[in-house]
Amino acid sequence: QDPFVAFHLDKALVRKYMTPLLIGELAPDQPSFEPSKNKKLVEDFRELRATVEKMGLLKPSWIFFILYLCHILVLDVAAWLVIWYFGASTVPFLFSAVLLGTVQAQAGWLQHDFGHLSVFSKSRWNHWVHKFVIGHLKGAPASWWNHLHFQHHAKPNCFRKDPDVNMHPLFFALGKTLSVELGVQKKKFMPYNHQHKYFFIIGPPALVPLYFQWYIFYFVVQRKQWVDLAWMLTFYIRFFLTYFPLLGVKGILGLHLLVRFIESNWFVWITQMNHIPMHIDYDKNVDWFSTQLQATCNVHQSFFNDWFSGHLNFQIEHHLFPTMPRHNYWKVAPLVKSLCAKHGIEYQCKPLLTAFADIVHSLKDSGELWLDAYLHK
Repeated sequence: QDPFVAFHLDKALVRKYMTPLLIGELAPDQPSFEPSKNKKLVEDFRELRATVEKMGLLKPSWIFFILYLCHILVLDVAAWLVIWYFGASTVPFLFSAVLLGTVQAQAGWLQHDFGHLSVFSKSRWNHWVHKFVIGHLKGAPASWWNHLHFQHHAKPNCFRKDPDVNMHPLFFALGKTLSVELGVQKKKFMPYNHQHKYFFIIGPPALVPLYFQWYIFYFVVQRKQWVDLAWMLTFYIRFFLTYFPLLGVKGILGLHLLVRFIESNWFVWITQMNHIPMHIDYDKNVDWFSTQLQATCNVHQSFFNDWFSGHLNFQIEHHLFPTMPRHNYWKVAPLVKSLCAKHGIEYQCKPLLTAFADIVHSLKDSGELWLDAYLHK
């Protein structure tokens, strides 16, 4: 029930699609609550959810999102004006790339808002604008994001259920349990005891330009998502038409690669700081609240941290209430902390640079656990 309530705006519509899937009702003498879940915690969280709805924290501020979109568009235009006015020499070229990298990162956070249905009251309105923001402003398909991201939210850090941890075991050994398991099985796809070092090579710099960049086209063609492909092409056509007269073909390719490099570093550090250092394991089928809290942590609030991370510094609140508009996370955070304290659940919140460092430390720790198991167990 909790994931269903968390993900959907129009619950009556979704129930219509679910009705044909009903295969029966539980007999009165059958238990209706799974023993792996904390019943009192579930009840308290549902009470918190009701309080959140009464406080109006699920209602968005259109002014916030309009201004946010405007600041992205202003930076996009500024990037072009820098090269148009100052020429294509090294300094303006690099400055323009930084501006465009900022545009891509911030548009990434904005498409995330629409993808989670947290801006408009109607699901279809969010879906329409989502296609524009991720397709036209970023050159990526909405269907691809939806396919991966909602699996992540349903079972965060659960191996084989969360696509975001599919890097285990081909590239990284993640989590204390899974890394030891790999070692015991004598599996060595990579030298995991050095993963905290090669993360800096194949992680932040490479994910977007070397993987996402080609895979998204494969995804839309394979799944025949032609509307998404059309939106993506509008991004590349606009980029070519605006920068070709100023830079030529080689200049455009160089600029695009540099922008994707900047975006990739920004994206990976922010998205992984809340998850990689947390508990990663097989799905234990615990309650919604516990599932999210063991897989997420927060980063301290500040104007810069909020902007730089697209409010994903409030990852705990975002995972508990994925349709909540991000400008309200700070309002619900004290209530979530209180619920954690009541049930003895750790609520982690740390400085930004500490969160970055914890990614590397956790990779080092799990790599050493793998090596020990590989050699001695």
